[in-house]
Amino acid sequence: MLISKNDSVKDLENKVIAFLYPTYEGELININEQNFTIVNDTVLKEISSKYYKKNKWILNMEEKIMKVPLSSPDITQKEIDSVVNVLKTRHLSIGPKIIEFEKALSDYIGVSHAVGVNSGTSALHIMIKYLGITKGDEVITSPFSFIASSNAILFESGTPVFVDINPDTLNIDEDKIEEKITEKTKALIIVDIFGHPLDWDKILKISEKYNLPIIEDSCEALGAEYKGQKVGRFGVGGAFAFYPNKQITTGEGGIIVTDDDDLCDYARSLRNQGRSPSDSWLDHTRLGYNYRLNEMSAALGIVQMERIEEILNKRSAIAEKYNNRIKGIDGVEPLKVADYVTRMSWFVYIIKLAKDLDRDDILKKLNDLGVQSKPYFPPIHLQPFYRERFGYKEGDFPITEAISKRTIAIPFFNNISDDQIKYVCNLIQTTIKKYR
Repeated sequence: MLISKNDSVKDLENKVIAFLYPTYEGELININEQNFTIVNDTVLKEISSKYYKKNKWILNMEEKIMKVPLSSPDITQKEIDSVVNVLKTRHLSIGPKIIEFEKALSDYIGVSHAVGVNSGTSALHIMIKYLGITKGDEVITSPFSFIASSNAILFESGTPVFVDINPDTLNIDEDKIEEKITEKTKALIIVDIFGHPLDWDKILKISEKYNLPIIEDSCEALGAEYKGQKVGRFGVGGAFAFYPNKQITTGEGGIIVTDDDDLCDYARSLRNQGRSPSDSWLDHTRLGYNYRLNEMSAALGIVQMERIEEILNKRSAIAEKYNNRIKGIDGVEPLKVADYVTRMSWFVYIIKLAKDLDRDDILKKLNDLGVQSKPYFPPIHLQPFYRERFGYKEGDFPITEAISKRTIAIPFFNNISDDQIKYVCNLIQTTIKKYR
């Protein structure tokens, strides 16, 4: 933006605000031609004149915008030392750390077994195979999720059957599942979205009534509790994932938790190229995969699990700080937490915008001014591959589609500062003012 040396203060006000918020109507104070301080009830930003050319000032915005990432892992020196110590050994894969990590998870969830794999997607795929899902079989799941929960069904040529979501919890609507059950329905993949548990009493009743096994996709929900019970233990098996934006991270990684001895043995075989415990290295009892979790990742996960309560408490405190600020912004609401949730495990922090707000325009403004934000989630059924293969179209799952158009994930991570939270919320409020 070019500012003339001869601009009046009012001209400067108009140009600066037009640059930041093209359609914003508000008041600016404290502006002079060498050092501009933009102040209103929600924005505090200094813009300094850095260059002088031909009687024009060029404002250097980049140095004054606070950069706030969407996520960031919480890694201490203890995690670094743990990984480095593994690198000093000869066990970089299939060693003692994976066993220790698995025990930490099984003890934490309260199940008999945990089987570490290289991603949450791999965990879901193994359980789909274990249940024998094949061509012609239907598996009921949610269209509002990360795409892996549905793709895992397609890996074995099954058919995802979507059920629309509850507009408050954003989980699958438990009361609409039965109407989608047919003689082809073989299982349920139930997602604890964003770390919010479902109403598991309702799900378990449906499972028992129709004799349908449950795969619990808790990839986003480590530590969440339903009526005092940790999620991940309600189905045949549960899946957790440890990508860097999750509650804990192993870099890449996932795990299956279960009380089913046969599933445990099957998963250990499939993750290791189909080898059974009695097989030698070059013997393979069944078709398998290289889904192993390496020792460095496991070592990182062990220390993260030692800090799990600290981490979950940090995330809860940050969510509460956001809640307190967001509830004061007209046109924005935080995610609702159902009464049956005894512990919410915050994966991301989602805001829902009022219907009259332009979500994509607001996203652009936030990202342009340093606040990394993303739409969470685009509907699975409207992804190009699903449209092509199954003929899905807009209007098929109206609640999912309506929610998807209004939701934004804003910066959320363990060590986000109070200043960053304030900046994010002030920017949201100021950006939204042009619609109000």
